[in-house]
Amino acid sequence: MKYLLGERLNFDWKVVVVTVVSTLLLTVDHYYTFTAYKHWDRFIFYFAIPVLLTLFLFRENPKQYGFTFGDWKLGLTYTVLGILIMAPILYFLGQGNESMQTYYAWLLPGLPWTTFLDLIGWEFFFRGWILFAYMRRFGHDALWLQAVPFALAHIGKPDVETLSTIFGGFAFGWVAYRTKSFIWPFLIHWFISTFVIMVAAGVI
Repeated sequence: MKYLLGERLNFDWKVVVVTVVSTLLLTVDHYYTFTAYKHWDRFIFYFAIPVLLTLFLFRENPKQYGFTFGDWKLGLTYTVLGILIMAPILYFLGQGNESMQTYYAWLLPGLPWTTFLDLIGWEFFFRGWILFAYMRRFGHDALWLQAVPFALAHIGKPDVETLSTIFGGFAFGWVAYRTKSFIWPFLIHWFISTFVIMVAAGVI
């Protein structure tokens, strides 16, 4: 009987909750819309729900999941460098790229608040909740583990973007890990998303 059942399984229940809930939220977000605007859905799914679970189920301070400015001097340095490096690359990739223009140009109205609501939840979800929960159990491997669902969530977007997201997800995770905060990768990602839409729409 012991041979059939194998060794007793020993799970970290918080890792289980984060894994199951994050998978369900990503799936529900893909198939359903609950509000008039998708960015509000994503704020609820990826920010409000994880924060509430952290407070009332885990009974922990969200600061333990990167909800803090952390090392703000280092974070500010990474943010400025990230913007300076990514701006010319994004401009080059976006110019004349039909798939980028088709996917992003229509999102111009509402900037920058639509991308703010969309991405503050997105970054807390991946670079806060998932990353720091996984760090406790898996150490530095969490940097790659959180990048996998992040990359898969981009399927359906332009291929040049989706193919890069496993590396971009790792880079965002590394910034969060080094600064102990999801705020700085959020600011970089917010700039990237807003800038890409503006380039695709021909505003810049």
